[in-house]
Amino acid sequence: MRKRMPSKHKEIVHTSEVRVRFVETDPLGIVWHGNYIQYFEDGREAFGREHGISYLDQKEFGFATPIVKSSTDHKLPLRYGDIATVKTIYMDSPAAKMVFRYEIYNQNNDLVCTGETTQVFVDKIGEGDLSLNIPPFFKAWKQNVGLLDE
Repeated sequence: MRKRMPSKHKEIVHTSEVRVRFVETDPLGIVWHGNYIQYFEDGREAFGREHGISYLDQKEFGFATPIVKSSTDHKLPLRYGDIATVKTIYMDSPAAKMVFRYEIYNQNNDLVCTGETTQVFVDKIGEGDLSLNIPPFFKAWKQNVGLLDE
């Protein structure tokens, strides 16, 4: 019998919906490419509220998590009035950072965009000191959601 190898990366998934607003479209009636980053943000905020790691939760512990890297890969267009599903996937990392992958689907369940963002921890909000170690509140969160065995 073959042993199952543990996954290299643990994930937590959250799905949410966004309705494409008129202001998000270009003169051709399709979503302007830069707005997909906002949809990622919408998904990340919904993820944070659902899983207890929102920006307000982070701020309560004196931290912020600015984005230091982002990428998108566009496959199909979204149009005004479409209802998109944003799948937000937290990718666990042993480093002091948060990595999210995203998949956006249209109402026909066609994949329209994928992407990824990386955020780092900055303590003393306003001073911008990069935290090279995982903050205690984040380690506790990871334990609470089952990402750490400790």
